[in-house]
Amino acid sequence: MNINRHKKSKISGFTLLELMIVVAIIGIIAAIAYPSYTESVLKGKRAQARSALIELLQQEERYMTQRNCYLGFTTDSTGTASASAPSPATACGGVTASSVPFKTFAGENIRNASHLLSASTCAGSTSGTTLSIANCVRVTATPTGADPKAGSLEMTSTGVKSCTGTASSTNPSLCWP
Repeated sequence: MNINRHKKSKISGFTLLELMIVVAIIGIIAAIAYPSYTESVLKGKRAQARSALIELLQQEERYMTQRNCYLGFTTDSTGTASASAPSPATACGGVTASSVPFKTFAGENIRNASHLLSASTCAGSTSGTTLSIANCVRVTATPTGADPKAGSLEMTSTGVKSCTGTASSTNPSLCWP
């Protein structure tokens, strides 16, 4: 009897062709999933901006009941807001705002803000005219990143909602569902 019998074992593994097929499948799935993921993230940021605009408009309305006018302001990329009403000393009956008393960004903190907020006068009913800040305010959420479909979201104290992106004319429900 032969004691030195050797079993032949087959070494198994992946062939290069099998590995290439797996990589191709992963690539196809990623090509489909990534755009859906980024669109979903943008939808979330837009919802956050809409919520921040509604909150800002409520704060502006409270400001209006206390001072008899709205407060116009702009916000720079660092999140610093400054009153921008024409002649702030006279715009609200002599009341000036050394710092804007409103939240000026959408999100938990300014570092991760999805949108910067601002407030300005509304456009008038005839082309080229503006209403007084005492009569109407337009709050705007400007995205900190790219969002070409929606662009900036806008809402006025009269209830008009709009956006500046490509969806404003083709699919306005993308901006304000």
